[in-house]
Amino acid sequence: MKIDVIIPIYKPGRQLFALLEKLQGQTVPIGNIILMNTGRKYFEQLVSGMNFEERYPNVKVCHLSKREFDHGGTRHEGVQRSDGEAFVVMTQDAMPVDDRLIEKLMEGLSDGAAVSYARQLPRPDASEYEKLTRAFNYPENSKVKTAADLEHMGIKTFFCSNVCAAYRRDVYEELGGFIRHTIFNEDMIFAAKAVKAGWGIAYAAEAKVVHSHNYTNLMQLRRNFDLGVSQADHPEVFGAAASEAEGKRLVMEAWRYFGKKGILYRFPGFCLQCCFKYAGYLLGKHYKRLPRGLVLRITTNREYWERQDRDEEKVRAVVRHKKMEAVKNISMEIEEKD
Repeated sequence: MKIDVIIPIYKPGRQLFALLEKLQGQTVPIGNIILMNTGRKYFEQLVSGMNFEERYPNVKVCHLSKREFDHGGTRHEGVQRSDGEAFVVMTQDAMPVDDRLIEKLMEGLSDGAAVSYARQLPRPDASEYEKLTRAFNYPENSKVKTAADLEHMGIKTFFCSNVCAAYRRDVYEELGGFIRHTIFNEDMIFAAKAVKAGWGIAYAAEAKVVHSHNYTNLMQLRRNFDLGVSQADHPEVFGAAASEAEGKRLVMEAWRYFGKKGILYRFPGFCLQCCFKYAGYLLGKHYKRLPRGLVLRITTNREYWERQDRDEEKVRAVVRHKKMEAVKNISMEIEEKD
C-alpha cells in the first residue's frame, strides 16, 4: 500500500527539517510528502542556500497565498495531489515520537475504520493545564469508535484530529472528502460522515506525536470562537451531540488531577481558562447575531470571513444579473406584443 503524507505549512522554521527526517525514517516507507505551503517567500527564505529537492527527493511543495488557504479545502487539494491508497494528514508542529508512527496509524485503519488518529503528548515546556488536557483527550488505551458509541460518548464519538491522522483513500473519496470551505473542524466533520456511513474512527494510542500549545486565556477564547462557528455552521453534525458535557467532565477531571499532584491551588486558574474557552465557544455558536467588525476582531482566521464575503458577493452578483435578464426579457415580450 502506498502511503503519502500531507502537511499544510506556514512560515516554517528549521523544525520542518527535523520532521521530514523523522518521517523518512519510519518503519513503514512513505511515498510522497506533500507540503501545502502558504506564502512562497517564507519557504524560500528557509531553504535558501541548500539543495532542498536533492536532499528530500520525495517532498513535493505546492505554494498558495494566505487568501487561498482553507482548513478543509487546502488539505483536500493536497489529497488530490496524492496517488496513495492511504494518506496521513499532519501539522508542521507535530513531531513523531519514534519510527513506528505510520506503522501504528496503519494498524488503526484495520477493523472497519475509515480514519486513524494519533495520540498527542505534551511538550516538555507544556503547562499543567495543557498536560491535563492532552491526557484527557488522548488517553493511554486505543479505541475504535462507531455509531454504537453515540449514546454514551456523544460528540466525542466524532473526535478526530488532523494534527496527525491517517485516512483510507477509497472511503475518503466515497464520502466526498474534507469539506471545502470551513473555519475549523474539517477532521470531525468528515469523521461524523464516516460514522453515519457505518465506518469506525480509530484512536491509535501507540501512534504518538509531541504536540501542545501554551495558549493564553485570550488565545483560548479566540480559538474556541472558531470552534463554535464551525459547530453553528454544521448542525447536521453537532446539533444532536452537544459539547458542554465534555467540558464539565474535563473540569471534574481537573479537580482530581490537581488534587493528586498536590497543586489544587492551580484549579482556580484552570477554571478561569475554561470560562474564556466557554465564552469564546458561545460567541462563536451565536456569531450570526454579532457585528461583523466584532467577529473579525475575535476570530483567528480573518481570511475565512473575507473569502466568505467574496463568495457571497459573487452569489449576489449572479442573482442581480439574473434579475436584470428577467426584466429585460419581460420588457422585450411587452414590446413585441405592442
